[in-house]
Parts: sequence; C-alpha cells; structure tokens
Amino acid sequence: MARPKQFDEDRAVDAAMRAFWSAGYEATSTQDLCAATGLGRSSIYNTFSSKPDLFRRALRRYMDEKNAGLFATVDAAGPVKDRVRALLWNVVEAPEDDPLGCLVVNSTVELGPRDAGVADLLRADLDRRLTALTAMIEAGQRAGEIRTERPAADLAQFVSATIGGMRVAARGGADRATLAGIADVALDCL
Repeated sequence: MARPKQFDEDRAVDAAMRAFWSAGYEATSTQDLCAATGLGRSSIYNTFSSKPDLFRRALRRYMDEKNAGLFATVDAAGPVKDRVRALLWNVVEAPEDDPLGCLVVNSTVELGPRDAGVADLLRADLDRRLTALTAMIEAGQRAGEIRTERPAADLAQFVSATIGGMRVAARGGADRATLAGIADVALDCL
C-alpha cells in the first residue's frame, strides 16, 4: 500500500514556481527545488515525475495567477486608458517579495525555441492575453478613448510587449522612476 502524501502539493508547486522564476529553468537544479519546496528528491519525482513536468505545472500556475489580475483589470468598468494604465502600473508597483522579471518572458527566451511543449503553453497564453487586450482596446477605440490610427490588435501587441519589456528592465535593475517613465510613454502612444 502506498504511503499518503504528507505535504501540500499546491504549496510545493508555488515554491517551485518562485525558484524557476528567480533563476530560470536550466539554472534551477533538482537540489534547488528540494530546498525551495522542502521536499526530498523522491517526493519530487514521485509527485511530479520530472523536472520538466514540475516546471510546466509551475508555469501554468504563474500564468493563472498573473492572468487573473490582467483579466480582472481588462474586464473592469471604467475608461479603457485607465485600465491600460493599471496594467502598466502593476509592473511599476510589483510586490517587493515577487522575484524580478516575468516567468513567461524568461521561459519564452530560454525554452520557447527548443521545447515544443513549453512553446505551445506560451503561445496559448499569449493568444488569450492578446484576445482580451484587443477586445478592450477596440472598445476604447469605439468610445473615442484610444486612437484609431493603428489597429487594436497592433496596440494590444504593443501593450503586451511594453509590459514584458518593463519586467525585463526591472530584472535588469531599472528603478521605479524608470519603469514609471516607460509606462507614461506607452500611455501617450494610445
């Protein structure tokens, strides 16, 4: 008879997510995952089967958490430009206990070109976000809040790329004032 698990699997995935977010996939060793989760190697492999499996679960968790905030902002009432401002300022005012950067951006660069499974996850995530952003921006264009010289889909790509770029800049050491400046320039473009 198998022994029952004596740990919280969700907490282990959260801890692994933060480890991968901080160091990246390749630089996060199994020993790092053991230290982060408090689990032994056998518990990690018995529960998650492999480092790639645990990474995919951690990446999905990250996407779910970050997208929940994005979709809540996109779907909120109020002027569209204010909602875009809120999305950009979420990066400027990121929680101090969050690792710097973005696990999605990091994974796109590190694994997207060479791991088809991760690339599929990342593509589906981007498509969901772009669909929501495009719909919001189209509504803003119809209401006269957002410029109409550019297609809404292009502006959605711009907002998404700006958010990703701000997260990279933060990881590279950009301070709050620099990130706020980037956000303000982006808003001026809308």
